[in-house]
Amino acid sequence: MAAALIQAIDGQQPHLLRLPAQEGSASALEEVRYVLGSRQPPPGSVVLEAGRWLLRLPDLRQLQELLGALQLDLVRVASRRPETLVAAAALGLDTDPGPARPAPSAAGAPASDLLVHRGTLRAGDHLQGEGSVLLLGDVNPGARISAAGNVLVWGRLRGVAHAGVGGERGSRIVALQLRPLQLRIADVVARGPEGLPPLGLAEQATLVEGEIRIDPAAPDFSG
Repeated sequence: MAAALIQAIDGQQPHLLRLPAQEGSASALEEVRYVLGSRQPPPGSVVLEAGRWLLRLPDLRQLQELLGALQLDLVRVASRRPETLVAAAALGLDTDPGPARPAPSAAGAPASDLLVHRGTLRAGDHLQGEGSVLLLGDVNPGARISAAGNVLVWGRLRGVAHAGVGGERGSRIVALQLRPLQLRIADVVARGPEGLPPLGLAEQATLVEGEIRIDPAAPDFSG
C-alpha cells in the first residue's frame, strides 16, 4: 500500500500526508516523492502520519526540504515510534504519539511495551511503566520516572529516573536535556552532568563496563 495525500479543504487546515502501514523497500522520502509527483497540493502546512515508521533526524530533514521546495511546511509528525517523535521534536515540530497501547485485560497477558504519557511530572509525582516509558514533558525536581525498559523523556529530566527496574542492564535513559538529581540503570546509580547538551542532540545514559556513562545521542536513540 502506497503513501496517501489527503488535501485540505481550505487554507485553514493542514494537508495530511500518510505513510503506508508497513515499511517496504521504498524509503519514506521515496514514498512521499512519489505521491507528490502524482498529486501536488497547493501551498500550505502538512501533518505527517508516520505510523510505525522509524524516521531519524536526517530522514525528517530530507522530507522537510522536499516539502519546502513545493511551498509545503511540515508542522507536525504523528508517530507510534518514540525515536521518530524525539527526532521531530529536535527539529521544532509538533508531535503526536497517538493512543497508547491498552493495558492487558487478562491475567498473565504480556504488558504493553511502551507507555506514553503527556504532561510534566511535578514534585511528588511518580510515573512507572512495566515496559518502556515515553514522557512528553519535563520531569521536575522531586518527581520520579521509572520503567522496566527504557526511560525516554521529550523534555528536561531534572528529577530521578530509573531504567531497567527489574535488572535489565541494557536499558537506557534518554532525554532532550539530561540534568537529573539521580540516575539509576538496573542497580547502578549516578548523578547527571552539569553542562548543557550539544545543540540539536538528545542525551542518553547507558551502562558501560558497570558504570553509567552519559553521551550525546542522535534523536533516533541509536547506539
